Amino acid sequence: MFIRFFSWLALLFMAFFLPLTLWIAIKNPVTDCGCFGDALVISNWETFYKNLVLMAFAIIVVKYRNKMDWKWGKKPGLILGITTIFAYIFIVYYSYNHLPIFDFRPYKIGVNIPEAMKTPEDAPKEVYENTFYYKNKNTGEIQKFSEENYPWQDTLNWQYDNMESKLVQEGYKPPIHDFMIQSAEGEDVKDFFIYEENYVFMLIAYNLDKSSRKPQEKINNLAAWAQENGFSFICITSSPPDQSAAFAEDTGAPYEFFICDEITLKTIIRSNPGLVVIKNGNIVGKWHYNDIPTPEEFKEEFVSE
Repeated sequence: MFIRFFSWLALLFMAFFLPLTLWIAIKNPVTDCGCFGDALVISNWETFYKNLVLMAFAIIVVKYRNKMDWKWGKKPGLILGITTIFAYIFIVYYSYNHLPIFDFRPYKIGVNIPEAMKTPEDAPKEVYENTFYYKNKNTGEIQKFSEENYPWQDTLNWQYDNMESKLVQEGYKPPIHDFMIQSAEGEDVKDFFIYEENYVFMLIAYNLDKSSRKPQEKINNLAAWAQENGFSFICITSSPPDQSAAFAEDTGAPYEFFICDEITLKTIIRSNPGLVVIKNGNIVGKWHYNDIPTPEEFKEEFVSE
């Protein structure tokens, strides 16, 4: 019963997604389907080929489902299925209330931010295909030209009308390419922090209105201790300065607020707020707001007496 139901379900599932991924590969509305998140980024055509293989397996399972017998009986398979479900629920629950067990993002522990922002000299560049439209001054007709034959010098007969650019080859994009720490005055001051030789505590709160205030006392205590010991402690948010000022007044936050793009902050850490600590540009620690360390815990792990 289970084999029959799930084999047909898999076939119907693939029958829907196979033509959908073919359309996406041809039309290319997005560059990455996002099927595997940051863990594995594949192109739209690779996604289609993957689904083509899965479709073949689904057809085989449907065709030979009546001959597929589990020689150990139904009980081991049932136990394995239930275990898988509970393991999945546990991983989701843990990752939501703490941080993901595996971090595949460019801001994982061990990454050096300045190095991850560099573009190698021999890195491939973006390649564009330009199409030019010129108006014939004699006939009034607009014609299309390529980069090889557009009449830019013949100003007696042709008048420039328009140009279209099409990206034909993606260029190299460094793992970290959109990170900034912006002051209320609009100045990018990230270099002041990412090259700091001492510890820098960065509280990441992508939206202060949605930020949990449950750990605020622990955060304030840690911030006060850090500042007393000569460590920088800042909060980076996408919320405007007036909202940051109101938040500081309500919570007694003793640290300074800076601005960064909301999507970038969500990429840095999956917690609102979350704590990231760097030293010499290296990410040395990350904590969900449920796991904010006390000064004693931080000293025990990182600070040598």
